[in-house]
Amino acid sequence: MSQQTQKLRLNALIALVVGSMIGGGIFSLPQNIAEQAAGGAVLIGWSITAVGMLALAFVFQTLANRKPELDSGVYAYARAGFGDYMGFSSAWGYWISAWMGNVGYFVLLFSTLGYFFPVFGQGNTPVAIGCASLLLWGVHFLVLRGIKEAAFINQLTTIAKIVPIVMFIVIAAVAFKADIFTRDLWGRGTPDLGSVMDQVRNMMLVTVFVFIGIEGASVYSGRAEKRSDVGKATVIGFLGVLALLVLVNVLSLGIMTQPELANLQNPSMAGVLKHVVGEWGAILISIGLAISLLGALLSWALLCAEILFATSRDKTMPAFLKKENANHVPVNALWLTNVMIQIFLIITLVSASTYTSLIRLASSMILVPYLWSAAYSVLLCVRGETYSHASRRRIKDLVVGAVALIYAFWLLYAAGPKYLLLSALLYAPGVLLFAKAKREQGEPLFKHWEKLIFAAVLFTALSAAYGLYSGALTL
Repeated sequence: MSQQTQKLRLNALIALVVGSMIGGGIFSLPQNIAEQAAGGAVLIGWSITAVGMLALAFVFQTLANRKPELDSGVYAYARAGFGDYMGFSSAWGYWISAWMGNVGYFVLLFSTLGYFFPVFGQGNTPVAIGCASLLLWGVHFLVLRGIKEAAFINQLTTIAKIVPIVMFIVIAAVAFKADIFTRDLWGRGTPDLGSVMDQVRNMMLVTVFVFIGIEGASVYSGRAEKRSDVGKATVIGFLGVLALLVLVNVLSLGIMTQPELANLQNPSMAGVLKHVVGEWGAILISIGLAISLLGALLSWALLCAEILFATSRDKTMPAFLKKENANHVPVNALWLTNVMIQIFLIITLVSASTYTSLIRLASSMILVPYLWSAAYSVLLCVRGETYSHASRRRIKDLVVGAVALIYAFWLLYAAGPKYLLLSALLYAPGVLLFAKAKREQGEPLFKHWEKLIFAAVLFTALSAAYGLYSGALTL
């Protein structure tokens, strides 16, 4: 993770974005979405998502071009615009979201293996969690050997996971039946789904999770050969992944009905393909997913360590997190990440948490970093910073930034109070590391307005803790 790492070209940055975004989410997308919405609401939801996430992709592109001196993406933008505590919170939330997503990946991986070995069940049985723990520490010690091994494996898995997805799309397109898709288009036959607006809102958080990784290129912006390639990679990677996601989701709704999809075991793509071509389809998807998840576990482990390392290097995190081993891997950051994954794997066993509940919590954690990035883009336009001779461009970027900001607020609304409360419970303890970093610099903990923000976070976290204690909230 040192500066000695080779600079990344455009193709490598695109692969990084695509590889980060395509993990396990797309393989479970048919069931995850069908559980929340019928076909009509799905089309509306994807339309909103496309506009909002594209605006966010353009925000990362704009910031990469106009603020080339800022490395590490979501963290750097929040810090530059709104101070150290906001920068820290953005990095802390992003880090938690990333490793929480990895917990979900472990559950999904062994849920997939449960298709062949029933002892793994839904990925949260004692045997599954035990095997997941062994795999976790296997990945840990592989990464400690250096990033070259992890990067090579990730390149192979990126290809391996796209091949079954493309095969699925081709087969599903041939098998698609319009009458199945239009049957109960608005979900009136399934009252549990709620109104169309409820359906759209409920699917939004699922769509957010499958787009986590859109900021991957900006997080590694300091390693780009050309800074302008960071924005290009973000937009190109996003559009490619968006096409794959929409096709997988919509085509599935034309093969099986919404209730049938909602009752599938994840990875639901396997169930859909099995419905069309038989057992070999399920096996193909399951193998593709297993390979994909192994690669995702490696890449996200590196990403988690990178964000802690970058913030520590800027003295926003404690100094111990920037320690590297002989292979230039931030060893303490990696240890902290994987210890947290291990703890939550055990919590998953105790609470019987599912993949879906884990990805929703991970999605909620990423919302704040996305919101601060969009807000910083708007702030630059309002101030006119970097726009002294580009008034027309300033107006355009202001509109795009405003759309991304509105979308980020919409996602907070869509997340609902439960996951926002649980997110606050995870945000609050981060102040201990922030306090340690400030003490190392001999600086006061908070500025005046930061005290108010932390007080709000603390109050929300205490409310969540009481909710868990009383049983009003569950993981």
